[in-house]
Parts: sequence; C-alpha cells; structure tokens
Amino acid sequence: MDKPRVCFIIPPSPFLLDERVFVSLGILKVAGALEAHGYPVEVLDLSGVENFEDVAWRHARWESTNTYAITATTPQMPAARKVAEAIRCATTGEASLVKLILGGPHITLAAAAMKQEKPGLDGRLHGRGQKAFFDCAKIFDVTVAGDGEDAIVQAVEACELLRSGETFNAGMTGLHLDADDPKAERPLFLSKRRIEELPPPARHLVDLDSYNYTIDGVRATSLVAQLGCPFACSFCGGRASPMLRRARIRSTESVLAEIEHLHVTHGYCGFMFYDDEMNVNKELVTLLRGVIALQKKHSTEFRLRGFVKAELFTREQAEVMHEAGFRWLLTGFEAADPRILDNINKKATVEDNTRCVELAKAAGLKVKALMSIGHAGESPETIAAVKRWLLEVRPEDFDCTIITPYPGSPYYDEAIKAGDTWTYSAPKSGDRLHMDEVDYMQEADYYKGQIGGGYVSHVWTDHIAKNELIDLRDGLERDVRAELNIPFNQSRAAIRYEHSMGAPGPIPPNILRRSA
Repeated sequence: MDKPRVCFIIPPSPFLLDERVFVSLGILKVAGALEAHGYPVEVLDLSGVENFEDVAWRHARWESTNTYAITATTPQMPAARKVAEAIRCATTGEASLVKLILGGPHITLAAAAMKQEKPGLDGRLHGRGQKAFFDCAKIFDVTVAGDGEDAIVQAVEACELLRSGETFNAGMTGLHLDADDPKAERPLFLSKRRIEELPPPARHLVDLDSYNYTIDGVRATSLVAQLGCPFACSFCGGRASPMLRRARIRSTESVLAEIEHLHVTHGYCGFMFYDDEMNVNKELVTLLRGVIALQKKHSTEFRLRGFVKAELFTREQAEVMHEAGFRWLLTGFEAADPRILDNINKKATVEDNTRCVELAKAAGLKVKALMSIGHAGESPETIAAVKRWLLEVRPEDFDCTIITPYPGSPYYDEAIKAGDTWTYSAPKSGDRLHMDEVDYMQEADYYKGQIGGGYVSHVWTDHIAKNELIDLRDGLERDVRAELNIPFNQSRAAIRYEHSMGAPGPIPPNILRRSA
C-alpha cells in the first residue's frame, strides 16, 4: 500500500520584525527523516505570509493530503491554532480522515512542565503544565514531545490507525508520543550516534532564496552543530526537558560536511551557528580549524556568526574564531546587577561579561549583547545598571527584551498562584516575580517589538510595575542606540498570497514544495 503524503507546516511568527531570516531547521530535520523512510513529503512554509489562514484552508481544501504535522514554539501557538482551525474548516465533511500532529518546543515544554507537577488530594494534576498540554491535545490528534526525527513515523502511523478506527500499538501512550525520555524502554530520544546517522535538514523543501540573511554583506544561512544547553537559567524554558537541557554535540566531521554541502550546492559563504552556546563544545577550536581548512580547500572566505557563554570564553577561542571567519558574536549577558545575575542563576558575573566583550573586541569580533529585564527583584536601579553597562562596554548591537515566563521554565513551573496572580520566588534571595496567567493558545507575547507599542509585559516585581517596565525598556533602547549610534531594527513587509478562494490553483513554490 502506498504511504500517505504528509504535509509539514511552518507557522508564521508575526511577533518577529522579519520572519524570513532563519529557516526552521527542526521541522526540516523531521521532514528529511520521514522522507528517508519513503514517505512523500511536502512543506507548507507560512513564514511571513500575511493571509496564512487562507493558504492553509486552500491547501486542505484542494490538495489530497490527510496528515498534517505542525511545529510551534510557544509564541507561535496562536498562529498554529488558527492554521489547525483553517484545516478543520476546509475539511469539515472529512473530519475523520484529516489528522493533525503537533510537535516542537511548545508541546515539549508543556509536557515537561506537566511531568514536574504533583497530584492534588484527589490524585489528579491541576497545574499550569497540564493545562498547557491539554489545550494542545484538544486541537491536535497526535502530540509529540521531544525529538521528532524517529517519533514522526509512529505519529504518522497513529494517524492511520485513527483513520481506520483501530487501537494503538503497545508502545504508544494514548495520542501522545514521549520522545523526551532517554530512559524509556524503547526511547525515541536521539542518541549522539543516532543524530549522526540521520539525514541533514530537508532544505530542498523550502525556498532558500526567499530567506534574506547576510553576515557583513555575505549571503548566509543557519545550521545547528549541537543540541541543547546544559545551564539552568531561571527564565529559560526546557530546564526539565532532556531534549533541551542535554548538550548533544555533533561530530566535527558531520558539521564540516554540512558546511561544505551548503557552500558547494547552494553557494553560501556565510553561516550562522544557531547553537545555544558554541563554546560548550570542548572541541570548538578543532572544529574552527577544520572550517579554516575548508576555506583553503575551496579558495574562499567565510563569514560566520554564533552564540558563546561569557564565562567560558577564552582568548584562544576569540582569536581562532576570527581566523575562521567569525565577525559577530552573540551572548546572553541578560543583566548587569550581581543580585539579578544570581537570581537568574546565570553563573557569569558582571566581570565575566565585561571580559568577554573585551576579548572579542581585541580579536576583531563585533558583539551583539542580548539583555533582558523583568526578572525577580528587578527595579529601576537594576535596569539603569543595564544601561550603564552597555554604554561602558559599547557593543556593536544589542537587544533588550521583557522576559516572558514560558512553560518549562522555572519562572513558570515553580510559580505559586494567589488569586489571579502567579508568583515566583528566587531560591536564594527570596526576590519575587509576579505574572499574569497568559493563554498561550490565544496570545503571542511580543519579544521583538518596536518602541511605542511593540512590547507588552505580563510580569512585574515588588519594585516595578508592568507599564513602568515597558517605559524603561523603551527608554533604555532609545538612549543606548542614540549614544552608540546603533540603528533601530526595521521590520520587513509580509508576503500576501493572492488567489481566488472559489477555485483550485497552485500555491507558489516559495510557500509550498514537495519531495521528488
């Protein structure tokens, strides 16, 4: 029997200033893995598509696809929900045939949060994680937490069983697949060896040319050399998820092979390493020397960019990175007050952060400082410290965002409810962070907004109110950019797919592509 076609959907990210910068590699890895199993695969890339609900409806109405697999981060969930509703609407008379799979960070974080919850007196869970999880389960037929590359085959098989009315295999638990448990009897969690065996992301299923990203004027794309971050910052999601917490580092050989393929096949000379912290890899210098050798082999020069952890950054790393073609580093310094750094369990000190910038600049590297405000204990004084520090170290670029407690983060998972408010207390200092209950199926928290109405805050502390956080954030950005002569980020116009809803017609290749 022919295997069913599966349509993978990348939902839009309207909270971003420009949605077509970095390709969504996670879902392309899963699509490539399913394609390797002989399934016909297609990708509906709705990044930056203004009328994305129309496009999803049109695809479901006119294409012979009964299985859809959608990925979503937490801020993408409102759009993912709308996509799912559009597909259901277009196939009302065939609702028993069309099945929807949800994977990606949000459902992984929600499932991890639910695992941490303790039953109430009635023996049932009543926590935020459970609510976040079942809000998804009400809409999607099958959910997948954790690594999707091997789990996708079982997820598609589960959809087939649902269509036929049969029961699930013994290895399946209801309609949820847990690929975030390395200790399972037959784990779907990827070992380092399995990661090496899998095919690369199915970049042929998206229109790479429609993604506009450069590094110092050189056309660039992203790649992932390692999975997971081993640190335990309080604001960060995934601290209870092995998929997101364990550092699984690819071999130097496989990373170099992917870079060479992207250069030879697609002509890229710019590469963004979209890893949490590159210098967690103890073989980083070896990898960089391999990148240097690769450029000599092809008589070219690369331009590179990536993230580093401040307290792990060394002079040798800085110098070899520059030699390899790095011109930009990004670091989540986050705060500039020692108490806040301690409250968020950052591990790095203000002195570590200053030294990181100094080492980078000495090696000829530009720095983008990633800062955040709204942490437990935040006050006007601690925000003023961020401004002073930025003006002191003078990075070439920066972001300053208001934090959002997402499922799977200690801020979210460890908060206690009183009335309509949730409160997190920093374990050492007792400093508090208060937060609204946010329905992540309905509202996308803007973390890439613009001054004068772009940012929202659902958090506040004992020292600073929500509206004050927004005003101080906007003022900080305005003043620091003016003093350092850093231009404001500009948004990019969304794509609009024009068509007649009443008749079938091709969806353009910059939105929909199929495997051969």
